[in-house]
Amino acid sequence: MKPKVVLCNFFNDVEQLKTFAIRNDFSGVDWSFDMDTLPTSPLEERQWVEQQASLYPLEIRYHCPFMKADLGHEDTSKVRSALNLFHRVIRLASKIDGKFLTLHVGLGHNTTRVLSWETTIANLRDLVQYGADRGVKVCLENLAWGWTSKPNLFEKLIRRTGAGVTFDIGHAQACESVRIQYFESQDFVSPHPDRVYNAHVYHTEISGQGHIPPARIEDIEERLDMLRNIGCRWWVIEIKDAQKLLWTKQIVDDYIEKSFLNEAPNYRGAE
Repeated sequence: MKPKVVLCNFFNDVEQLKTFAIRNDFSGVDWSFDMDTLPTSPLEERQWVEQQASLYPLEIRYHCPFMKADLGHEDTSKVRSALNLFHRVIRLASKIDGKFLTLHVGLGHNTTRVLSWETTIANLRDLVQYGADRGVKVCLENLAWGWTSKPNLFEKLIRRTGAGVTFDIGHAQACESVRIQYFESQDFVSPHPDRVYNAHVYHTEISGQGHIPPARIEDIEERLDMLRNIGCRWWVIEIKDAQKLLWTKQIVDDYIEKSFLNEAPNYRGAE
C-alpha cells in the first residue's frame, strides 16, 4: 500500500475543495478546524456533518491549529476553556466517524513559562482517553519551537500520554535542536515509530514566510525515506498556495512511484 497524499482545506467552498482534490488526484483532506466557525447549535452541527459527508469518497482527518489553547496553562480558567474546546471537536469528529485528530502544545505562545509540564501531561492523557472512548485517535504534532520541538521532551509527552504522533517534517527541519545538530529529524519518530499516524510534508518553515516547498526531491528525500520506513501512510502536503502545493505533490508523487515500486510495507493508520 502506497501512502495517501492529501491536502489541507485551503478553499472555503467545500465543493471547490473536493473538485480540486479529485481533479489533482489527492486521496483525502486534512481538515483544520477554525475556532471562529465551529458549530454552536444542533442545527449547525448537522449542517457541518452533511458538509463533511459531501467530501466522500475523500478520506478526512482532523487538525486543530488553535492558537494559545493549551491543556496545561497556568491559568485554570484557560485550561477549562481549552478542554471544553477539544472535547467539542472530538465529539464533532466522532459524529462523522473521524478517526484521527491532531493537536498541539504551546502553539501561539513565545514562552513555555505560562505552561505546566505535569498539568499538560495529565490533561493530554485524559484527552487521549476521551478521544479513544469515541473512536478518535488523538495525535500530538511537533512544532518548530517549545517542548515539542525537542525530541527528548516530545518523546516523554508521547510516552506518558499515549498520544499518537503527527510528524511535521518541516517543523523538524526548522527547529533549533536539529539546526544546531544536537538532534536529528529522525529522533522525533525513532522512539515510537509505531505511533506515527500522520505526516505534514513540505521543506521547512521560515518566520514571516510560512511553509516553504522543496525546490527538488533532495530537499525532503531523507525525511520521506523515514516516513516510508516507519510505515506512515497519511502524507499531508501542508501548503496552501495552489501552485506550490501542486509543485510539491509532483515531487512527492515521483518519489512514491520510484520508492514503492517493489515494496509493500504494512501501513498503519487505516483503522
